[in-house]
Amino acid sequence: MARNDRLTVKHLWKLERPAQPTLSPDGAQACVSVTSHDMDENTSRSSLWLYSAFGGEPRRLTSCGERDGEPKWSPDGRWIAFVAKRPAVGNEKADDEPQLYLIAPDGGEARRVTDIATGVFGIKWFPGSRRVAFLSWVWPEENGLKALAKRYRAFKGDKVKAHVVEHSAYRWWDRWLSDGRVPHLFTVDIESGAARDLFAGTRYELARADPTAHLYDISPDGREIAFSFDPAEDKRFDHSYQLVALDVRRKRFRTLSARSPLNHETPRYSPDGRWIGLVTQDLRKSPVDTQRLALIDRRGGKLTVASSRWDRSVVPPLVWSADSSAVHFVAEDNARQHLYRLEIGKRSPEIAARGGVVSDFDVAGDAIAYVRNDMNTPPGVFWSAPNIAPRRIDRLNQGTLDGVKLGDVREFEIEGWNREKVQMWVVYPPDFDRKKKWPLLHNIHGGPHATWGDNFHFRWNNHAFAAQGYVVVCVNYHGSSSFGQKFLESIDGEWGKRELADVEAATDFMLKQGYIDPKRLVAAGGSYGGYMVAWMNGHVDRYKAYVCHAGCFDWVSMFADDAYYWHPKELGAFYWNNPGRVDGQNPRARAKRMKTPTLVIHGLLDYRVPDSQGLQYYNTLKAMGVPSRLVFFPDENHWILKPQNSRLWYSEFFAWLKRYVAPGGKSRKR
Repeated sequence: MARNDRLTVKHLWKLERPAQPTLSPDGAQACVSVTSHDMDENTSRSSLWLYSAFGGEPRRLTSCGERDGEPKWSPDGRWIAFVAKRPAVGNEKADDEPQLYLIAPDGGEARRVTDIATGVFGIKWFPGSRRVAFLSWVWPEENGLKALAKRYRAFKGDKVKAHVVEHSAYRWWDRWLSDGRVPHLFTVDIESGAARDLFAGTRYELARADPTAHLYDISPDGREIAFSFDPAEDKRFDHSYQLVALDVRRKRFRTLSARSPLNHETPRYSPDGRWIGLVTQDLRKSPVDTQRLALIDRRGGKLTVASSRWDRSVVPPLVWSADSSAVHFVAEDNARQHLYRLEIGKRSPEIAARGGVVSDFDVAGDAIAYVRNDMNTPPGVFWSAPNIAPRRIDRLNQGTLDGVKLGDVREFEIEGWNREKVQMWVVYPPDFDRKKKWPLLHNIHGGPHATWGDNFHFRWNNHAFAAQGYVVVCVNYHGSSSFGQKFLESIDGEWGKRELADVEAATDFMLKQGYIDPKRLVAAGGSYGGYMVAWMNGHVDRYKAYVCHAGCFDWVSMFADDAYYWHPKELGAFYWNNPGRVDGQNPRARAKRMKTPTLVIHGLLDYRVPDSQGLQYYNTLKAMGVPSRLVFFPDENHWILKPQNSRLWYSEFFAWLKRYVAPGGKSRKR
């Protein structure tokens, strides 16, 4: 088939997206949650699929739920536990909140195990395969499940929706943390359905910021659970956490990390029971300190940092090898994310599965199942084992991109700020001809402590941009992750300066290649990338148009966001103590120089960069007579997640750029 079609938003939303693989105990099969979307219905659904590592047809296990996710294979191999929110079927009532379900790997009907008013998430099996641990958002003062259900009904039926708080951290991304609920750890017997709140009547809770199953683990004998805990009375997301162990039978708690000043998170017991692996940071040194793998020897309680010599951040979860000799985790390195394996006693890890970007994974025996993608390839499910080359085991998206031609992707190293080395990606249009002149589109990543990786990005897809006729440039500017701690911290207290120098150096580098039209330069970015295009608007004039998605415009009014206590650590001062220093990093302070046409995009439910930032920027441009356009989504947060909203987003994005620069290659004048 001729490959002449261009990648469009329609293609992107047809692609199925796998996640959360779990391996059978023998490592021969992987159960994966697969999400598909319906553009016409503006909906998404997730179901569980079973894949064999040794061939055979993929098999759908579930099809009834809206969100069938978090699959976990039982240690005895008999069951797959998962979390789902299901409609009423027969005599079974509909789920008001997600519940725990079980299904046999060979098929049949799924069985609901829990009926917890406040719902279930963050599940893990106990070793004996008779109990499952889970998390639920509960009112800690309520005693028992009946009282909890009564409180939940009253909460749902209350006509007053006001938020009343006194604590410091009361919002997170797109949700309020103001209803008095905290995440507690439960166990449930899979036969009787009897559930028990392990934190009931105690001060303990898990982190309120996106709590997951990574935050706790169960010992191999099932007698102890380790979890991370913020001991401060006023919980905040920049605090250092302690590691606490719970004796499940006696309900006794003891702190494992009392003598350590580090931050301790995501514990994982070794199969032989000797070690607890965890991730540590020294937040006293830096709010973005390297996340390192640490080990607690349970025989004496000593904590050692295992990856202290390795200048890359360990990303949870941690998964041990079957013989307890090594720990697996993912980590970024030079704009890629690999799966690593660190043997106990060694200083540096080795790559167990190479990215692009390796995201979710599981280990069973000697086998590894993982989800991988790269700039040219949507996510797929892979399997590998010793002496067996990695193989793709899913058949997702076969035919979806048939006939679609993608442009080339190249990687460059340029001299950025102070002539220091900076990495960047360039994605070319499918019909690129270097004898012609092309417009340049900067796609600036957020963070700032993130990276433009070798990643097939659905919300900001570089091939979809390039298909419109732009040479797309993605600069991993100073402050980006995956290039070491010194590079990460290099922008602290001086945001904007080095990043702009890097972006400008990339533009100059591309102009020297001879195929970029200097009169057709545009730039776009989201979050901190949105900050960057607003910053650029006050500093440089050679770009013809900007797109600012969920961008930071004013660090003073940004104090309304959900992470305001991080700002003075990164900017170097509270705005009331040193307004000059803050304004020196503030786009708003340069508003008088702004004259480049800008498309401003924002969502009402964005608490990380509150919607007032976008409105303030748009209103400022309008008041100054700068051409500008606002696209505002009342039902989206920091990201655009609904199919039809995404379609509008891409349409507005392309139309705005086209208004100011003609896309496509133009013949050079002789």
